[in-house]
Amino acid sequence: MSDKFFFKGRQDARQHHTAYGGFQTNASQKSGSKKHPLKLVVTSEARKKEVEALAAEAQLHADITLDSSNGAVESIGELTAILNKGSTIKQAKTPSRNDPCSCGSGLKFKKCCA
Repeated sequence: MSDKFFFKGRQDARQHHTAYGGFQTNASQKSGSKKHPLKLVVTSEARKKEVEALAAEAQLHADITLDSSNGAVESIGELTAILNKGSTIKQAKTPSRNDPCSCGSGLKFKKCCA
């Protein structure tokens, strides 16, 4: 008999997709925590103290390195992104037809303000 009549799945076993380093299923790394601190680069000692104060105020952990070489570039993009993150906007739920009207008339919404 031939194998094709009793085929149970793929004959060439494929490797798992995370073995290649592509899609990360356990990507729950919170930037700024003790385990995954922010990696920041500043150009002066005064600026280092300012950035430390900003991180402490936001309760974040950061590894700040001082690069005072000529032509050094400051890199605090991670901290700026976390500090400027917008908050969630919640909208008020519109009343359904049989709810009391919000204008205070005592009528149902469908007979008052609909």
